[in-house]
Amino acid sequence: MATSYPDRTNARGIWRLSDITRNIKTEGTFPNASTRAVFGGGYTPTISNIMDYITIETTGNATDFGDLSFAADIGTGVADSTRLVWMGASAHPNYYDTCQYITVASTGNTADFGNLTSARVTGNRGNVGNSTRGILMAGYNHPARVNVIDYITIASIGNATDFGDTTQIISKNGGASNSTRGFSASGLSSSPSDRQNTIEYIQINTTGNSTDFGDLLETSYGKGGVANTTRALFGGGYGSSGIATIDSIQIGSLGNSVDFGDITSSRWTPSGVNNGQRGVWGGGDPASNVIDYVEIASAGNATDFGDLTAARFNPSGSSNGHSGIEANMPRAPELYSPTGKVVPRGLSVGDIMLILGGELSSDTANIDFLNISTLGNSSNFGNLSSARLGGGGIGGITRAVLMGGGNANTIDYVEFSTKGNAADFGDLSVARTPHQGNHNNNTRGIAYAGAIAGSPYASNVIDYITIATFGNATDFGDAGTVNYGWGGTGSSTRMVAGGSITSPGQADTNVIEYVEIASTGDGADFGDLTATLGKRGAVNSSTRSVFGGGVNQPAKTNIMDYVTTASTGNATDFGDLTVARDFPAGSSNNTRGVFAGGRSPGSDETIDYITIASTGNATDFGDTSSVGAVAMAGGASNGHGGLS
Repeated sequence: MATSYPDRTNARGIWRLSDITRNIKTEGTFPNASTRAVFGGGYTPTISNIMDYITIETTGNATDFGDLSFAADIGTGVADSTRLVWMGASAHPNYYDTCQYITVASTGNTADFGNLTSARVTGNRGNVGNSTRGILMAGYNHPARVNVIDYITIASIGNATDFGDTTQIISKNGGASNSTRGFSASGLSSSPSDRQNTIEYIQINTTGNSTDFGDLLETSYGKGGVANTTRALFGGGYGSSGIATIDSIQIGSLGNSVDFGDITSSRWTPSGVNNGQRGVWGGGDPASNVIDYVEIASAGNATDFGDLTAARFNPSGSSNGHSGIEANMPRAPELYSPTGKVVPRGLSVGDIMLILGGELSSDTANIDFLNISTLGNSSNFGNLSSARLGGGGIGGITRAVLMGGGNANTIDYVEFSTKGNAADFGDLSVARTPHQGNHNNNTRGIAYAGAIAGSPYASNVIDYITIATFGNATDFGDAGTVNYGWGGTGSSTRMVAGGSITSPGQADTNVIEYVEIASTGDGADFGDLTATLGKRGAVNSSTRSVFGGGVNQPAKTNIMDYVTTASTGNATDFGDLTVARDFPAGSSNNTRGVFAGGRSPGSDETIDYITIASTGNATDFGDTSSVGAVAMAGGASNGHGGLS
């Protein structure tokens, strides 16, 4: 049925409030107000106090905005939907820690904002920040380059705060960001011949040092950055000579850039601005008045936009609708979602399951995904940071996390809404392989015991993380039994772990333990499984926890049993899986539970599903088909019964 309202492909129709609400939350085609970008400062070739502006959705020449407080080369421009702040400045040979601001929707001269932690300039050409924070990454204070990262709270007035350090001492780097990640790309680390191809990133809402992302196509400095929610582009720059290349990266993953196209003329130090859909570069060296643009979601060469009010190089710029200001962004969800549309999230709504890592013929870094409410084979989503088996998967509303695996302390994460490779989250307190012994609610994720290298083979350590905050895990308490191979499940308040083993080839147990997620403490006895089994998978609704598969040495089993999570007591028979196996990856959308892969005795490609509220045997769902049969993978979904 046709919609009753306009969208990007249909100008006819009438908006109703219900249409608007549904469109913003689900369809992502609701129109946005025009976006103003402001360019400030630079050299003409004399130092300039010019500010001029454009409307990104249109084309045409820039218009005078007002003046900086003094003629300057600006460190970077950052903005929220109301205010733009210029961070740092130089009027050679002097360097300043000055920050000054404007109200983007108006015109006029700048006002004082506060000071950086140290005077510098040429930090990042392109906005790095979100609707709350603006960030200056590295920079130059003659004769030294620095690796300092500062941040400000844009809506307030005051001095900058230390964020951390970039991986390199660098200047003339390009910057770009979405609402969660900020990037620095290219730059000079010493002399003009010491150009870099480094891309590094930070998590904007945290503090800490930047992390290596990958490499640009060639060494250069002076690239300008633009971005949408999923892709960042770095255009222009100076290599062995002026370059016009636009490099493209996927923000949610890690890896080297790929070629996108070219800006309209070879130049370096252009300023990058964007509205979340369109990326625009203004000015550059040699002194240029050129403004050109691309549609970020596509690929190809830039198109002429118009001219600045004065030709200049080293301008800085930002906009009041850039990709870090998520609420104001026009979205094109079909361009980045694994499902081809905006990804629903939360209890009974989220429907994506990820199958993270595991064992094929050897350990794998593969991540697969499937839609829980449908049937069919899984498809490739991306890769973990390293190949490993036995990691414990958890799924929050927006983020999936794999904790440990391969007797490592590594914690990886991906965003459900964006296909791509995993990035580093932090470390477990003890390196181990949780073997599915994980569970979470909206706030916390728990890794329950696990296998460790050496003797004893099993660990009783329970760790937890705060899913929204990157960092290392914290000790929660100890499991009541020093075992590994637990199946982890539960509700939004309680984690239940069932079935485990002390060491390879040894007796399995029928023990079920539990902890309360919001507290810390040791595991307590819950009851017993229907049989002595270890190495189980588990799925859950908000009220019921179901364990599936496992091993009673040496035989694999197809047994499923369940408990009512809020009570304590022994498990009840649920039914049988279609194939007897241990270590299946389990997750759910609160209604349907899915068991994927396992060992039977080798790696198995079977995916089964059950309706959690009923009892009965499992039904075939499809196969783990993107790379083949998989065992000992972590399972995670964005709609399971631990969420709300």
